[in-house]
Amino acid sequence: MLKLPVFIAWRYLKSKKSHNVINIISGISVAGVTIGTMALVVVLSVFNGFEGLVISLFNTFDPPVKVTATTGKTFSQNDYPLDRIAAIEGIKAQTGVLEDKALLRNGQAQYLATIKGVDSTFVQWTGLDSVITAGRLLLEDNNHQYAVAGQGVAYYLGLNPDDPLQRLEAYAPKRTGNFGIMPDQAFNRLDIPLAGIFSIQQDFDTKYVIVPLRFARELFGYSHELSSVEIALEPGADMLEAEARIQQALGQKFTVKNRFEQQETLYHIMRSEKWAIFLILSFILLIATFNVIGSLSMLILDKRKDIAILHSLGADDTLIRRIFLAEGMMVSFSGAIAGLILGSIICIVQQQFGLVHINAEGGSFLINTYPILMQGTDFLFVFLTVSCIGFAAAYIPVRSLGRIDTRSAAGYSG
Repeated sequence: MLKLPVFIAWRYLKSKKSHNVINIISGISVAGVTIGTMALVVVLSVFNGFEGLVISLFNTFDPPVKVTATTGKTFSQNDYPLDRIAAIEGIKAQTGVLEDKALLRNGQAQYLATIKGVDSTFVQWTGLDSVITAGRLLLEDNNHQYAVAGQGVAYYLGLNPDDPLQRLEAYAPKRTGNFGIMPDQAFNRLDIPLAGIFSIQQDFDTKYVIVPLRFARELFGYSHELSSVEIALEPGADMLEAEARIQQALGQKFTVKNRFEQQETLYHIMRSEKWAIFLILSFILLIATFNVIGSLSMLILDKRKDIAILHSLGADDTLIRRIFLAEGMMVSFSGAIAGLILGSIICIVQQQFGLVHINAEGGSFLINTYPILMQGTDFLFVFLTVSCIGFAAAYIPVRSLGRIDTRSAAGYSG
């Protein structure tokens, strides 16, 4: 029974209508759905591309798993069960970190930044070496200590890793002791040469300076304290499973966060923006499908004679409604499929050739062209959205089909 309505609807879709304006409106309907679907696919793929880019940048700096004290700013290194955590499957390395703010100075330039002290295991697993823009990633060499600064910090302080005589001065308030009457006696002061400059993202570039752990401890007046432990995982290790096992081994005294939880607000905002755009474009697509309502209404009026003939052959109102509902869904489906194909082609072309540039005149952004990342779930959501909107647009004119007078169109006098 289902084949008959689809067959007749398919004939109606292909056949030439008695009024040419119906053909024009039907074509506009398909084009509107196609363009709306294509826009959804392209925009969502661009958002996926930017999300993947941001995640890859943050992954360069953020560890897969980070351990901090549940209460307090620091914890004793002796309280952390290093060997027990190292025995967990999938653990590659553990880096002790001491992080705090300090006043940095180079000549007359001053800047407040975050000093991040790390132990010798840091350079073995970090991806920071891939984003070094000047100098090199070097923290210790032959008992000499070096700093690696973010590009923003280096800019504000005028730092140059190629200058062997330049030394970065760091000031931090003393935690204990008699400060005396002179203001400078209230601060610990150390200087360190700069080995390199990194550039990841503005939040990192203008905030961090990486130094050896023993330098940070001396500057901030600590002996065995850590502010966190950053844990690297073996390739292919399950991050969530490793996080759960580490938390179980450490207990409630420590807080364990995976890479996404460390930047939870950022990822939440990115997801919210993506689906907000999806809803906005879906609303535009909804407006575009109003053409389906108009074309289907005019088609029903144009086919009154056919409806009367079908009634005389024994077709009931339900069968007639199915015919025109199938007609409306065919318009929506054809536009949706065409839009998905066209959107995929545009995305593939952008991936391969990068035709659309972010800054045609050249700028300081990390990439020159819009990134694209197609995901199957997005295609599924788009198709389901278009299908639901198309069904609603087709059902509105079809539900009033029984009120149309078909007797006069069939030549009846009453």
